Amino acid sequence: MSSVARCTTVFSRRSLRLWRRGYKFESSRWMCVNASGGDAGSERYDVVIAGGGMVGFAMACAIGRSARLCDRQVLLLEGGPQRSWTLPPDHSNRVCALSQATRILFTSLGVWQHIHNIRAQPVHRMQVWESCSEAMITFEGGGEDAPLAHIVENDVTLNALKAQVPSHVKVEYNAKVANYQLPKDISSPASLTLQDGRSISTDLLIGADGARSGVREAMGIQYLGWEYDQTGIVATLQLSEEMDNTVAWQRFLPTGPVALLPLSENKSSLVWSTTKEEAQRLLSLSDKDFIDALNRAIWDDNERDARLESVHQGWLRVLEAVLPWSGDGGVRQLPPSVSGVEAGSRASFPLGLGHAVHYVASRVALIGDAAHRMHPLAGQGVNLGFGDVRALLETLESAVLLGADIGEEETLFGYETSRQRHNVATLASVDALYRLYTTKAPPLVLLRSLGLSAVNLMTPVKKRIMRHAEG
Repeated sequence: MSSVARCTTVFSRRSLRLWRRGYKFESSRWMCVNASGGDAGSERYDVVIAGGGMVGFAMACAIGRSARLCDRQVLLLEGGPQRSWTLPPDHSNRVCALSQATRILFTSLGVWQHIHNIRAQPVHRMQVWESCSEAMITFEGGGEDAPLAHIVENDVTLNALKAQVPSHVKVEYNAKVANYQLPKDISSPASLTLQDGRSISTDLLIGADGARSGVREAMGIQYLGWEYDQTGIVATLQLSEEMDNTVAWQRFLPTGPVALLPLSENKSSLVWSTTKEEAQRLLSLSDKDFIDALNRAIWDDNERDARLESVHQGWLRVLEAVLPWSGDGGVRQLPPSVSGVEAGSRASFPLGLGHAVHYVASRVALIGDAAHRMHPLAGQGVNLGFGDVRALLETLESAVLLGADIGEEETLFGYETSRQRHNVATLASVDALYRLYTTKAPPLVLLRSLGLSAVNLMTPVKKRIMRHAEG
């Protein structure tokens, strides 16, 4: 049986099921006409995704293209307007490092080919080092076909996702939600009211509405989080010369990490985390003075301590003697120098950490920033969200295969368990790194330098770190 015929058959079964529950098909959607199935006159969908953005559209695309979920009526509510988009000649200052796991997901959805045809820069190597010592760590990709990541502009990713959302998935723009009504158990649907007065009910409400999630607030669950005393600065940079720009560079300064992410042969994207006061000063500088400050941040060695360096060099000799199975730690490369910044590309954003104690309840699930928020120093923020999409999709497909209700809390627990095991460990590790590298205390500087160099020589440990980053 073809996939179209299979979907038609399943849709017919679903239609009969909804008709028996008191719904009628009207104006291209199922309308509830009795109180037992929801509010009279409300629009009814199997899945409602609250929040567009990259993670929300990825979820809509994943459900819409799933062979097991193709009969489900899906609605995505995007609060912003629908805009036409064409690729600008200049790179945007808002980019993400899409991991190999995200690339595999996007390939399965038909999204990656769109991104590849538009604009994406591979990262084959990553070099991380600090300003207080010679300590560094490198990560290598698996060759041309298996880079560590791809640096892609957010607009490119979002529009590639939009292009692959199937036509039977309804996307509604300028959709402002007035309130949510979430059931205490599985006997009732979740419902929401839009600001235009319309009422919508659903078997499963997916909150993809960002760090200030209205869905999470309606769930009434505990949210643990705090703001860092840091601000992130982004910009699009012009390099001093063209090069094989496939290395991601990150240097830890006492005020926070500064990272250069490759965009093209002569351009990189800046993500510079620093104190709020320093960020204000940097943003107020002229382009020339800003570039001078950035090059000093990348190249200046004034923070180094000669005594620490002596201990560190001795530690490296010990490691090489006692770890015969270790790798060579990678060759230290010199980072590029920056010659300019694109006009108007400098911007800033606050930094913080947040995590929802629970991701699911009866007929509701959280994904992306609605469930977790993290510091950008590891470049994992949006990849965690796409990992949520992949895990929730697998949970919903398994539920359909077993004949379970997709909105049942017990069904959704599998998604929560698998993602929290990964996400909590990632958030805790990144927060610990942030705190470890924002101190100048000599004993801690020495310990972190020795530890970083030890990990760099332990190839199995580095591979494990990379596997965790892949989700």
